[in-house]
Order: sequence, then structure tokens, then C-alpha cells
Amino acid sequence: MSLTLPAGVALPVTASALVLTQQPGNGDNGGQGEDFGKSSPVGFLVLILFLIAVAFLVRSMTKHLKRVPASFDDPPAEAAPDQASADEPAEAPAEPEKKQPNGASPAKSD
Repeated sequence: MSLTLPAGVALPVTASALVLTQQPGNGDNGGQGEDFGKSSPVGFLVLILFLIAVAFLVRSMTKHLKRVPASFDDPPAEAAPDQASADEPAEAPAEPEKKQPNGASPAKSD
């Protein structure tokens, strides 16, 4: 499969390709002067500060990851109560207090 351009398009495409592939002329080297690509002491200091910050972030992340549990699954249910506690009546679990809207405390009735 070959790509051929119509005659009316070939000349502008060829001309623009020649213009775009030219090297910079005299005196204009695209902003790449004598000092282009050289580092300054300020840049080196910024780089060192970034490396120190990354070291502290890695240290902090390691501490936090050590606190994460191995699994987020619910713990297994406790085994059946032993015989001694089976003789005593089981206490019903306490119902959690329902929160009132606006953060008001529930009214107590006497």
C-alpha cells in the first residue's frame, strides 16, 4: 500500500516539510544559548530538598502502613459460651441510643 498525494496538495506539503526541517539560522539557536542545560547551585539545592522531602514521606508512609491491619474482614464470631455462664440468664444487648436531628440529646421520660 503506497500513499500518494494529489498534485494540488503535494507542493504545499513538500514546501512546508522543507521549512520545518531547516536548522536554525545565524544567531537564532532556538533559545539554547551557551548556558543551556547547565545546572546552577540553586537548582542543586532544590533537588536536595526534594530528596529529603521524599525520604520523610517514605518514612511516614512506612509507619502508617505498619498500623494497617492484615485484613479488613470482620473478626470471627466468638465460640459458644462455657457451661458456667449458660446457667445465668443472658443479658440482652443494649440498644444504641438514637441520635436526634440537630444534635439534640434524647429526652428522658420518668
